[in-house]
Amino acid sequence: MPSLIRTRWSQGKRTVRFPAAPPELPERFRGRPVLDASRCVDGCRACVDACPTHAVQTDPLRLDLGACVFCPACTETCPTGAITYSTDYRLAASKRDALVLAGDGAPEAPLVEALDWRMRRLFGRSLRLRQVSAGGCNGCESELTALGNVVFDLSRFGIQFVASPRHADGIVVTGPVTENMELALRKTYEAVPAPKIVMAIGACAIAGGPFAGSPAAHGGVPRDIPVDLYVPGCPPHPVTILDGLLRLLGRIERRRQA
Repeated sequence: MPSLIRTRWSQGKRTVRFPAAPPELPERFRGRPVLDASRCVDGCRACVDACPTHAVQTDPLRLDLGACVFCPACTETCPTGAITYSTDYRLAASKRDALVLAGDGAPEAPLVEALDWRMRRLFGRSLRLRQVSAGGCNGCESELTALGNVVFDLSRFGIQFVASPRHADGIVVTGPVTENMELALRKTYEAVPAPKIVMAIGACAIAGGPFAGSPAAHGGVPRDIPVDLYVPGCPPHPVTILDGLLRLLGRIERRRQA
C-alpha cells in the first residue's frame, strides 16, 4: 500500500484543465477539416471518389462533418491540398446543416447554441444522461466511457450517466440505429421525462456513417426525434464531446469559441 500511495503521489494531478485551459492534443490529431476551393482543379473529383461515406462534394467544394469519418482519404488523394485537417477539436453543432463546411477556407467552427435559460437552470449544474448504443461498433461508446476516467472526469461538471431512462434528463445516441435497435431507442426516449435533451454522437448517429444506405440501418437518429447536439467524429475525441456538452449547457460562452 505505501508503494501505491507513493506512485500515485508522483503522478500528480492527471485531470485536464479544460475548459480553463486548451487541451493538449497530439500532433497527429485530426480535427476540423479546412477547405480551400481556390485550390480545386476544374473537373477533379479525386476527393469525392475516395470518400467512403460521400461526405465530400465539389462544384462547389463542400464537406459534411456529420458524415465524415475523419479518414485521410480525401487529403491523400487531392493533388492540390484543397482539403487539410486542422487540430481544432471544436466540431459540435446545434443544427445539422451547421456541420456542412464550405470551401472558402473560413476558420470559424460550427456553433453550439446554448439551451434557453429555463433548460440551463434545470440542467446546467446537474445533468443525468442515458446512453443508447443503437448498433454502434463500440468506438464512440469507448470514448464516452473515457469521459468518466480521471483524465476527463465528467462528473466534476455535474454530468453523469445513469442506468435508467426514468432517472435521466436526456439520451446520448451512438450507432446508425439499426432495425433491431430502433424500437429500443424510441422506448428509451419516451421513458425520459420532459423536458429532455438528445445528443447524436459520432458519424453513425448523425448520418449513418459507413452504414448509410444499408437496409438494416436508419442512417442515424430518426428525424422525428429532435436532436439538440450533434458531435461528429469516428469516434469523436472525449474533449470534442465535452466541449459540445459544456457549450450546450452554457458553461463555455460563445465569445470563447475562438
